[in-house]
Amino acid sequence: MDPLVLGMIIGLATIFVLFSGISVAVGLLLVSAVFLLTFDGLRSLELMPEILFGKLDSFALLSIPMFIIMGASIASTRAGADLYEALERWLTRVPGGLVVSNLGACALFSAMSGSSPATCAAIGKMGIPEMRKRGYSEEIATGSIAAGGTLGILIPPSITMIVYGISTETSIGRLFLAGVVPGLLLVGLFMAWSIYATWASGERASLGRVTYSWRQRFEIMPRVLPFIAIIVGVLYAMYGGVATPSETAAVGALLCLVVAMIVYKLVRPSALWSVLRDSTKESVMILFIIAAAGVFSYMLSSLFITQAIAAWISELDVNRWVLLGAINVFLIVAGFFLPPVAVILMTAPILLPVITGAGFDPIWFAVVLTINMEIGLISPPVGLNLYVINGIAPDISLRKILLGSLPFVGCMLIAILILCLFPGLATWLPNFVMGLAL
Repeated sequence: MDPLVLGMIIGLATIFVLFSGISVAVGLLLVSAVFLLTFDGLRSLELMPEILFGKLDSFALLSIPMFIIMGASIASTRAGADLYEALERWLTRVPGGLVVSNLGACALFSAMSGSSPATCAAIGKMGIPEMRKRGYSEEIATGSIAAGGTLGILIPPSITMIVYGISTETSIGRLFLAGVVPGLLLVGLFMAWSIYATWASGERASLGRVTYSWRQRFEIMPRVLPFIAIIVGVLYAMYGGVATPSETAAVGALLCLVVAMIVYKLVRPSALWSVLRDSTKESVMILFIIAAAGVFSYMLSSLFITQAIAAWISELDVNRWVLLGAINVFLIVAGFFLPPVAVILMTAPILLPVITGAGFDPIWFAVVLTINMEIGLISPPVGLNLYVINGIAPDISLRKILLGSLPFVGCMLIAILILCLFPGLATWLPNFVMGLAL
């Protein structure tokens, strides 16, 4: 059978299996086993356990559970509320200052947690009720938090960047640095839209504005500074040549646990157990998907589907920007239905040769891919962040939350366009800090 036709059949079968409600990892293993058994015979199945466990035999993977523990320890404290309160006190006089404060808090919290749902939950629990009380529309209040939460997979440390680095054998340190400037660009675009939307809505959003004294502004800073120091320390250790990303993740996890215990009195054994239990569950889920995706990639390569797709795309007589546009549309649609980790593991090994063959930088493409995944987090039918926000404010309909998120989707599309016009925004910092890639 022609590899391209077989690839289409496998793609449809994979979509059908994943849409059945089965877990992503089990679904990938099931599809891989069926097609390997059909076209390669029983002997190919003997390799599946070796590939499954071999994919996990990487020291770099240690950084995933460590960064997850780092985020879970932060999410189990009042750190999100304190970040929100600190920024609100300093930005209260800015038009739309409360929305700007929430977005800033989302950016900082995502840099510590690396998790979009955790960021939405931590900042949204404080920010949404306060914005509604101050007269902000429900759409702006919920949409800003849903969009701000997506920053968790772009601003380092980012689990999705680690997964991309492992699946494509790309430097994780470079990927982290590549997400910094585009992450700040997205924060700036989000804030600019929030200020405009607040100004366009008239004076209603400024009702009930609270003013704070300088004493009130400074008194909350001691609760925030330790976590900012951890972020700076983790980045310095990673890029100052002190430790590898995996070692840095372990140190960051330990420091976050210590700060959570000292500053926020997270000392009860049940609370600590909850952090470790939840971190273990999420880590196992991600690692299982990584292992299953390794088997899935082997199946595609063994049946010559990956090579056929790459050759077919490279032979298309189209402008490389048209090709990139088609890839972006594909990634956005895939992100509508699948979690970011699954999309990256399934598509990155296939798309990377195509991207590099077209003359695009793989580090830059990682940032573009991640922003596409961010769009999926606030778009139906999956739209994980939308459901997290709906859980925080159940009296606000999903339709209103979605309408509030759509302008921020526009901001993300603008960010992708800016990155296409100025790719140096993603590649300059990695090259400056770590030198030109060989």
